[in-house]
Amino acid sequence: MKIAVVGTGYVGLVTGTCFAETGNTVICVDNNAQKVERLKNGEIPIYEPGLDVLFDRNTKEGRLHFTTELRQAVDQSQIIFLALPTPPGGDGSADLSFIMGVAAQLADMITEYKVIVDKSTVPVGTAERVAAILAEKLPQDMFDVVSNPEFLREGVAVEDFLKPDRVVVGTQSERAQKVMKQLYEPFVRQGNPIYFMDERSAEMTKYAANSYLAARISFMNEIANLCEKVGANVDQVRIGMGSDSRIGKRFLFPGIGYGGSCFPKDVQALAKTAGDYDYDFKILKSVMAVNTLQKHVLTQKMQAYFNDDLNGRTIAVWGLAFKPNTDDIREAPALVIIDELLAAGARVQAFDPEAIPNTRAIYGDRVQFVNNMYDALAGADCLAIMTEWSEFRNPEFQRMRDLLKAPVIFDGRNLYDLELIASKGFYYESIGRPTV
Repeated sequence: MKIAVVGTGYVGLVTGTCFAETGNTVICVDNNAQKVERLKNGEIPIYEPGLDVLFDRNTKEGRLHFTTELRQAVDQSQIIFLALPTPPGGDGSADLSFIMGVAAQLADMITEYKVIVDKSTVPVGTAERVAAILAEKLPQDMFDVVSNPEFLREGVAVEDFLKPDRVVVGTQSERAQKVMKQLYEPFVRQGNPIYFMDERSAEMTKYAANSYLAARISFMNEIANLCEKVGANVDQVRIGMGSDSRIGKRFLFPGIGYGGSCFPKDVQALAKTAGDYDYDFKILKSVMAVNTLQKHVLTQKMQAYFNDDLNGRTIAVWGLAFKPNTDDIREAPALVIIDELLAAGARVQAFDPEAIPNTRAIYGDRVQFVNNMYDALAGADCLAIMTEWSEFRNPEFQRMRDLLKAPVIFDGRNLYDLELIASKGFYYESIGRPTV
């Protein structure tokens, strides 16, 4: 099949590359000429494990192409995916200007039947709005607008796309259903379902899924905070909860709050949609409030330890990305904590395997960025762990003790076993567990 993907951000690039991997001819469109040139030269602008292998193979075999010319992509494609940014506005609503702008351009370019697919995360009713724009200039039999939300986890996005738990397709057109079924069948050969539903339900499904997962995270963070007060261990509570088949084990790990490009804006957008329909979605408001507060917890622990005086202290930071296996720092808790440390007069020495360039663009020389995890410890008063990268899980503890001024760790991701860390002679505070 011949596919156009408009937008070469995180979702667009993964989508285009994975479709090419199953034999489709894909042309990706972006209005950033410099970015397109980099992609043509084989440079991938994001870090996502496994993407480089598929990207290289499909560009070399002539299935994956890049252009700045939207009309060229439209003329050559049967299916047009809109993978455009929908950043949150000041009131939390999703900004649809990019999608609506491209829809207006498509209305002037389409000359034969096309399936237009909303791949971006968009509010309920967006497919209808796109269809209305196209219908101003095109007869109804020239297009169908489909909602096909993505469920990609950064860090494992390629695996998620190639082996999805499910594919959700929102369309009431039998013609579009046949096209989408043919497109996705190679990805569900092991029996995972393709769910066809109406467009509004598909749009809601994406927001409902992400908001529910965010709610689980905030709930466990609240449980962890209470565990600290009552003397319980959240690790044991989590295991006891997760063994219940009605609950399950995933998304029960407490920490310093969720971040990234999806959960924060999707929860905000769903709450805004609820407000637009005069519905007070109390749980979502609490989820957001808890997450905002949780991003301050680690700083509060450090302030308490240093008697509310961080001025002149050197803090080593491990992890900047909002989660491991990505260079994405959008809404990352580490940034909130670094801002607080700098405001308190502390000096920050930071390391992350992938996210340093993105973070340096924000802080410049206000933060000292180092080349490896141990360099961050040199002369530091303590270590603060912000992201659960695998390489942080089994460090050389004696080397850490030798480099730090004092063996003090504040762990926002609960990486270490309490008995182990006690045997290594560290003062250790984590989330929802007894202090060592």
